[in-house]
Amino acid sequence: MKAKFSFLGILIAALLLCSGIRAEAAPGTDWNSNTITVTGTGIAPAGSYGAQARILAKRAAVADAYRQLLEIVKGVQIDATTTVEMAMTTSDTVNLHVEGVIRGAKIVDENFTYDGAYEVTMQLPIFGASGGLAEAVLERPTRVEPFPEVSTTVTVTIRGGYTGLIIDCRGFRVQPVMSPVIKNARGQKIYGHKNLDPDKVIEYGMASYADSMSQAQRAGSNPLVIKAVDVEDFNANPVVSMEDANLILSENKSSHFLEDTAVVFLY
Repeated sequence: MKAKFSFLGILIAALLLCSGIRAEAAPGTDWNSNTITVTGTGIAPAGSYGAQARILAKRAAVADAYRQLLEIVKGVQIDATTTVEMAMTTSDTVNLHVEGVIRGAKIVDENFTYDGAYEVTMQLPIFGASGGLAEAVLERPTRVEPFPEVSTTVTVTIRGGYTGLIIDCRGFRVQPVMSPVIKNARGQKIYGHKNLDPDKVIEYGMASYADSMSQAQRAGSNPLVIKAVDVEDFNANPVVSMEDANLILSENKSSHFLEDTAVVFLY
């Protein structure tokens, strides 16, 4: 019964009433900067003037922004098979944590429009040590698993000095997720959240998504660039060849770019 009267419950009810609002996760979600941004609009009730009108219009705009954030957040993919909405449905704890994250969204801009409405732009980080969506929905493994060993059946030449990893997934319609996996051609995971410090994953995320090399700054000035050979698991997880998987793991032993989550997916 407690959840029935929660802040999130009120937002859900408001969504059901506002049938004209359509959920579109992609437009407000920037997977390169790892932020969700929405702009809510409100107008003051008839008969209100001055400071009161401003306060009421802003309140309406904030409520609209909260509704939009809820729509977008519910559609964010945690991994290949789980959305935030699914996690909220199965866990009261996640539900409450997501509620807190939405309530903590920051106003980054606000103003009156030319037609007298009030606009409020709110932003929510997907990752972040405090107030990020990841903190509410990502599991914390009890121990960090080592990266798999380099295959002895494939020989690669090691260069060293790489600052990060770029997986070029262009042409495969890769689906951005909060917890992606990189696999080799035999289906073995070579990069996943269980291989990483959970605090680092929650603060910085496992990877960013960019549509050009110029946006792939996360991988640093000298990235190792690998072309994906496929994507699996509902287009969420890139697959690389056995030779490239060996190269990634071998180079990482000296450069540690995987532990640093200096990973970018081009999409």
